[in-house]
Amino acid sequence: MLLGTLLVLFLLGGTGPASAHAALRATDPEDGSVLKSAPRDITLTFTESVGLLEDSFRVLDPDGRRLRTGEPEHARGGGAETATVTLPAKLAEGTYTVAWRVVSADSHPVSGAFTFSVGKPSLTTATLDTGPAEDPATKSLYNIARYLAYLAVALLIGTATFMAVCRPPDAPVLHRLLKAGWWTLFGATLALLVLRAPYESGEGPLGALSADSVTRTLTGRPGEVLLARLALLLVAALYLLRLARLRKPFGWAGAALAVGLAVTWAAGEHASAGIQVPVAMTSSALHLLATAVWLGGLTALLVTLYRARLTPAAVTRFSRVAFVSVTVLVVTGVYQSWRGLGSWDALTGTTYGRLLTLKLAAVVLLLAAAALSRRWTARLATVDAETAETVVEAEAAVREKVPEPVGGPSLPAAPEAAPESSAPVEAGSEQRGALRRSVLAEVAVGAAVLAVTTLLTSTLPGRAEAEAAAGTPAVVGASVTNVPFDVGTPGGHGKVQVTIDPGRVGDNSIEALVYGPDGGVSVVPELRISFTLPAKDIGPVDAELTDKGGYWGNSFLNLPIAGKWEMKVTVRTTEVDQVSETRTVVIR
Repeated sequence: MLLGTLLVLFLLGGTGPASAHAALRATDPEDGSVLKSAPRDITLTFTESVGLLEDSFRVLDPDGRRLRTGEPEHARGGGAETATVTLPAKLAEGTYTVAWRVVSADSHPVSGAFTFSVGKPSLTTATLDTGPAEDPATKSLYNIARYLAYLAVALLIGTATFMAVCRPPDAPVLHRLLKAGWWTLFGATLALLVLRAPYESGEGPLGALSADSVTRTLTGRPGEVLLARLALLLVAALYLLRLARLRKPFGWAGAALAVGLAVTWAAGEHASAGIQVPVAMTSSALHLLATAVWLGGLTALLVTLYRARLTPAAVTRFSRVAFVSVTVLVVTGVYQSWRGLGSWDALTGTTYGRLLTLKLAAVVLLLAAAALSRRWTARLATVDAETAETVVEAEAAVREKVPEPVGGPSLPAAPEAAPESSAPVEAGSEQRGALRRSVLAEVAVGAAVLAVTTLLTSTLPGRAEAEAAAGTPAVVGASVTNVPFDVGTPGGHGKVQVTIDPGRVGDNSIEALVYGPDGGVSVVPELRISFTLPAKDIGPVDAELTDKGGYWGNSFLNLPIAGKWEMKVTVRTTEVDQVSETRTVVIR
């Protein structure tokens, strides 16, 4: 099949991601700053426009009490990329903790925290649990619904296109596919609509039951987009029922409904934020349509191959449509990759880029399956052509053997038996079986590619990450932590001094010195350090220390998220004696 050329499905980001996720570019006051006088407000600047919640800001005073602040709003003159809140008129001396939470224009919630001090820093700083950006249960259910929506829209649009182009002989089974796609998409959209409010606020799934949640969802842009999708699906249902009753093929009205559905994805996901929004939304809608025609059409082809006999002409017609889809995917995919990554370094230096690389591995398998499909399709077409030629020759031979009537009317001689009508099927049975298996592999790998795409939609793109890093001041100094240990044997105590430089998100170097009871550097058989971030359910991340001759170290420790990490230090002093201690380290 031509579909093997869908290398672009990786190259360019799949159906979803393009450029978005708001990343914090700057704070005013700056994180960790010490001010001579109290500020009147707090302003955050993001890499893209953001939506505000009632609880977008929580500010704790030096004693840990929450301050009464004004209503969150966009800064005057700063545009939708900013969020600001007014502080009380008088602030006491000390360190203040600010937790913030907004919803990026691509519909994903973003949260974080920072501190600033008035006069001088406090001896102790109030701790504020900002919680995860999304509740784990809500996030899982939301992502499952989003994945099912991708699969369902592909099945719905692709099957309809396949039926219109190929006119397969077994239409009833494809009508059942259409119904399955419609009901799945309708149910997944309802689930997204119900889960939208708790997904934004970081609550559990039961948070969707409150009246405030319903109001917030129905009045927000993501909710409005989902409502528009439901309305289009209802119209599509009436259209499908009418066509099934009249036994008519899909026409321009069906194409318009497909475009409308694709636009709801473009308006509610990554393409709706960032740079070049009109171009990005057009590209995203075309990309989704092309993917749906390919993946859904491939599924319909697979079902038809198992249930009926498709003619080579029908497969050829579908291949032509697939070629157009490939062309659209190439053009839109190149644009979306540039918009999402921004640089080659982001391909290997960001989580987004690494997920994109994982997608490449899946597409390599897709190419292998597609190559097999093309090979078996060619063989099947050859066998069908040879069989048809044999039948024609046999019929011609029979006609030659029929005697010409002489004289008066007489009954014609009985012709010799022609080849059985099942001969074409029997002749190509081996090729058809192999083709079914290779197409099944394509469908399975395509579904896996969509799964990675769903992960990409919830990952900060490389361009946004680079923009945020460019606006974040570097943190001077390294994190140094002393970890006392005692294995309970004579002379089996001391401390481990762990240095993490620069002690911030991304790549760090880590060095660990082991000191014995006398305060001198001690040599131990083994030293292991791992990091866990309970708030985000990340870890343990092994520091992979190696003995550097006098100290233990590693220059490539990657800690991907800011927060309070639990550092577990395991010291083995002899072949049988070891002890583990845990300390908290702050990664900014």
